[in-house]
Amino acid sequence: MPLRIAMIAAECEPWAKTGGLGDVVDALARSLGRLPASIAGPVDVFLPRYRSVPVPPGTPGGTIVRVPDPLAPDGATDLRIVDVEANGYRLRLVDHPAAYDRVGMYGPPGGGDFADNAWRFGLFCRAALETLRHERDRPVDILHLHDWHAGPAAIQRDAWLADDPVIGQAAVVITLHNLAYHGWTGRGELRQLGLVPGGGVLPAGADGVDLIREGIVRAEMANTVSPGFAREALTAEYGMGLDDALRARGDRFVGILNGLDTVVWDPSTDADLAAPYSAADLRGRAACRADLLTRLGFDPADDGAVLGMIGRLDPQKGFDLLAGAGRRLVDGGARIVVLGSGDHALAAPFRALADARPERVALIERFDRAVARRIYAGADFFLMPSRFEPCGTGQMISLRYGTPPIVRRTGGLSDTVIDERRRPGEGTGFAFDEATPAALAEACEAAIAMRAAGGAAWDGLVARGMAVDFDWDRGSAPRYASLYERALAIRRP
Repeated sequence: MPLRIAMIAAECEPWAKTGGLGDVVDALARSLGRLPASIAGPVDVFLPRYRSVPVPPGTPGGTIVRVPDPLAPDGATDLRIVDVEANGYRLRLVDHPAAYDRVGMYGPPGGGDFADNAWRFGLFCRAALETLRHERDRPVDILHLHDWHAGPAAIQRDAWLADDPVIGQAAVVITLHNLAYHGWTGRGELRQLGLVPGGGVLPAGADGVDLIREGIVRAEMANTVSPGFAREALTAEYGMGLDDALRARGDRFVGILNGLDTVVWDPSTDADLAAPYSAADLRGRAACRADLLTRLGFDPADDGAVLGMIGRLDPQKGFDLLAGAGRRLVDGGARIVVLGSGDHALAAPFRALADARPERVALIERFDRAVARRIYAGADFFLMPSRFEPCGTGQMISLRYGTPPIVRRTGGLSDTVIDERRRPGEGTGFAFDEATPAALAEACEAAIAMRAAGGAAWDGLVARGMAVDFDWDRGSAPRYASLYERALAIRRP
C-alpha cells in the first residue's frame, strides 16, 4: 500500500517563505508525488494561513474543525481548513485570523518574535492532527515535521493522541533544517501549549520545553539535510545544544542531502534571464553577464571578476567575512554584488563600501527572486562563506547556472562542492576552511586567477559544475521514501 504522508511546516514556497525551508517543503512534496504510486500516495502539506499567503480565486471556503485550545475560555476553538491544489500535492491552510492574520510570520517587522508563538504553532499542529484523525477513509501513515514549529505535533501525538486509531499509529519523521532555532518555551509560557510542569509530559522542575528537542526524542526517525552536517551536528561545536539528543538517537538520525528542482532552476528556460543558455551552448551567458552589470551600474566592458552573494543577512551566512574581505577584493579589481534582507547591522559595511565605490560594489537590501536569478546567471562566482550550513541550495543553483561557487568547507557545502585547489581537474568550485576574511579573500583570488587564465582548465571547471545532478526525483525523494518506511516499521513493528 502506498504511504499517505502529511507534512507540517511553517513555510512552503511560493506561499510563505523566509529561507530554504520553504523551498525544500515544496520541492520534496512535489517530488514525492512523482514517485511510483506503489511507494507514496497523496501528500498533504499543512501551512498556517498567514496574512501574506495568497489564496487562488474560486477556492472553496474550507472545512470547520474544532480543536483543543489551551487559551480558549471553553478549552476549544473552531478554525477553518482551506484546501488548495498545489503542483503535485494538496496544500492545507490552517485559517484562524487571531493566530495568523498578522504582519509578519514569526514576529513583527523590525525583529523579535511574537510573544504567543508557542500557542500559534501549537494550535497549528493540533489543527493538522485533528483534521487527519477525522479523515479515516485515508488514514495517515507518516507525520513529517519540519523544524521546531512542528515540534508540538510530536508532543500532542504522544501525550494526548497515543491511543487514537489514526494519529496513534502514525510514525513521526522530523527534518532539522536549522538547529540554531529551538522554539524554546519558558515555564511562564507553557500554558500556551497546554502543558504544566509535572503534568505527565514535563518533569515537575522543568524550566520550560525545547520544541525541536521534543521532536527529536519523540520521532521514530530524525534527519538533517546533508550527510556532512549530520556528522557535524553530533559535536558540541555544531550541535547547538542538541548534540546529546542526536547522539542518543544512534542510527535513527541520518543525513539526506537536499535536492534541487531542476525544472524551476534551469538557465535554458529561465524567463528572468536576458538570454537562455545551457551546458551544451553557453553563448547566452555573456548576455546575462552584460545585463546584470548594466542593471547594477557597473561597466559591462570591464572584465574584472564579479562576485555575487545572496542570502539572509544573518551571522551564520558569513556576510561579515565578505565585508571584511571586500576592500581587498575590490582593490584587486573584483566587483561585488550582495542581495539580501535581515540584520541591518550586517548590511552597514556593504552600504559604506557601495557608497565609496558605487562602480564596483552594489548592495540590494531586499529579497528579489528575479534579481537573484540574474546574479546566479550573470556573476562570475557565487559566494557562500557560511559559518555552518546544514545544506544550502545557493551553491547548487550556481553550479547549474555555470557560476562556480566559493564556499566554506562545512556541512552540506562540503558534500556538494569539490574544491579545485585540492583536486585539480576534478573540482566544481573553491573551498576554504577558516572563517576569516583573509581565508575567503585567498580563495576568491585563486578562483579569479583561474578564470583569468581561461583555457581548458576553466572550461572544464564550469562544465563539471553544470553536470552535477541534484535532481530531487533521482536522489533525495527516494531516500525520504526509504526513511518513511523505516519509521513506519519502528512505529508498527
